[in-house]
This record gives sequence, structure tokens and C-alpha cells, in this order.
Amino acid sequence: MRRIEVELGERRYPVVVGDGARRELPTVVAAAVPSASRAAVVTQEGISAIVDPGVPSERFVVPDGELAKSLSGAEALCRGFARTGLSRTDVVIAVGGGVVTDLAGFAASIYHRGTAYVNVATSLLAQVDAAIGGKTGVNLPEGKNLVGAFWQPSAVLCDTGVLATLPPREWASGRGEMAKYAFLGPPGSPPDASILGLDLADQVAACARIKAEVVSADEREGGRRMVLNYGHTLAHALEAEGFEPGRGWDLRHGEAVAIGLVFAAELAHRLGRIDGDRVALHRRVVGAFDLPTELPGGIDPERTLAFMGRDKKAHHDLTFVLDGPDGVEVVRDVGEDVVLATLADMVTAEGGER
Repeated sequence: MRRIEVELGERRYPVVVGDGARRELPTVVAAAVPSASRAAVVTQEGISAIVDPGVPSERFVVPDGELAKSLSGAEALCRGFARTGLSRTDVVIAVGGGVVTDLAGFAASIYHRGTAYVNVATSLLAQVDAAIGGKTGVNLPEGKNLVGAFWQPSAVLCDTGVLATLPPREWASGRGEMAKYAFLGPPGSPPDASILGLDLADQVAACARIKAEVVSADEREGGRRMVLNYGHTLAHALEAEGFEPGRGWDLRHGEAVAIGLVFAAELAHRLGRIDGDRVALHRRVVGAFDLPTELPGGIDPERTLAFMGRDKKAHHDLTFVLDGPDGVEVVRDVGEDVVLATLADMVTAEGGER
């Protein structure tokens, strides 16, 4: 097993990575939440991973998909917790992907004004990103994750053995975030493609280690943690635009992030922040994970730019996370003309109609 510690001042919690990591749950609960005499296990119907918290537990099944992440969904969980007598000293166990960890973590954050929770991540996306860091939340009709809380888990278990049953699109979704971490190493260290040569458990551990370091330095996204949004400004725009009637693309989150990484590299190159070799490295890493590097067919640069401006992380200007001489960092007030030119070049170069 690989064990990474997320250090938060006087607080810390472990991320345990490896085949069979979920079997560590009774030991982890006993160590991290010794007061717990009951557990609420939150999961989804299609998740086959079975867990034993080591204390008596009740199982709560939430619907599949982003629609489960709602205020009514969080209320239903909290009412269920109350009916079963879950106390503030007990523990919530989230078993699933990002939807489950987001929703269960948010419910735990508001139940009794804060109840401990442990994430047992069963998707690649959750293991390398969503389950670590304490960002919990639900959606509103007006946008994703607009209601939430920073509520750190007491532990995260990433059982790589359960990933064998993931469908191909779920692998792609996780690999998009994994590709991102190839460019987010320690400050001052140049990015490389070394993550491609690691086995799966070491890839997950490498991503978890980088995220733990970033979160430890900036728990509430006041500065450096924003680099975790690398590739996401275009990704969120493509996802939002794809929901509109008549749009012909269906992108999972990681697939959109992959395209966003290539776009961010091309934009950084146009701004003179990186050279062509660094752009080629982005394309190599994304391509090696068998992820798309092309914009979806039918892209209108002006329309996509408008969606970028709506992103909740845009801070009312065109803000991007971009590579540069000092590594990946936040760059504000990027000119619309440069963004439009980069999008137009990608449409021309990649065909934009596939």
C-alpha cells in the first residue's frame, strides 16, 4: 500500500492507495474517528465495492448522475441520518465516484454542523482528484457545485483493484485529470512524461501526492490551489455548451479537460510563455492516455468564449491557469483576441468537424 499524508497545520489525514485499500476501512475508522459507534454508508446502486466500517452501519443509496447532487439530495441524506440515530460523533462513509464523495461529504459537513466522513473512492477520477482535498458540494439549476463547503475527510481509501470494472468512458474521465498532474509537479520542477511509465497504483499515488501538497499549501483555494483547475476553463465551457440543444458532442469531464490542457498549452505558447517543445509535450501526454486533443465539431469560437466567461472560477475576467517559465500558474486578464485566435487556430489545425 502507498500512504500519502495531507498535512493541514495541526490536522492531517491519510490517503491510502493500492489493490484492496478498502479493506483498511475498519482500521482507518478506528484510528481517525475513534468516537464512532455507528456509520452511514452512502453509495450508488451500480457500485459493487463492499465495505466494512468496523461498526454497525446503515446503507444509503443515492441516484446516479449529476442530478443526485442537489440540495434535496443532501436533505434526504441528512433526514436519513437522523432517522437512524447517527450522532455528531459517528461517521459517514462515501463509497463511489465524485458524485457520491461530493454529495456525502456535503451532507456530512452540514449534519450536526459537521460530522466526520471517510471517502472510499471507486472511480479513477475520484481517486486521483475528486475524493481528496475537502471540496464538497451540490448543484443548482444555475450551475455545478454552486453550494458547498470545505470539509476535509478523515481519510481517503483508493482501492485500485475496483477500477478493473470501469467502462472505457470512465477510464477516460479519470485519465484526463491524471494527464493534468503531469504538469503540476513541485514548484520549479519542469514537467515531463514520467507518469506514463508508472503502473496504475503508482500513477494514482503520484497524483494524490501532488494534490496533497497543493491542498496542504492552500486548503481553501485562496492562491496556489487554483492550479488544480489547469485545463478546466475551456473544459467547463465545453461541458456547459454540450448541454445545449443541438450540440453534437458528448464529453466526459476528463475528455474535456484533456482538450483544455492542449488549448491552455497553445494559448501559453501564443502569449510567449512556453515554447513549441512544451506544447508538443502536452499533446504527447494527452495522446498517450488515448484522450482527445481536438475541439468538438461545430465549435464557434465566439460562443465558446462566452461560455468561458460564465465559468464560476473566472473571477469576472478571462482568467486561465497556464504553463510558463515558473511552471503552471494563474494568469488574469487574458485578452479576448488572443483566446479567440487560439480557438480559431485549433479549429483550423485540427479540422474541428470530427
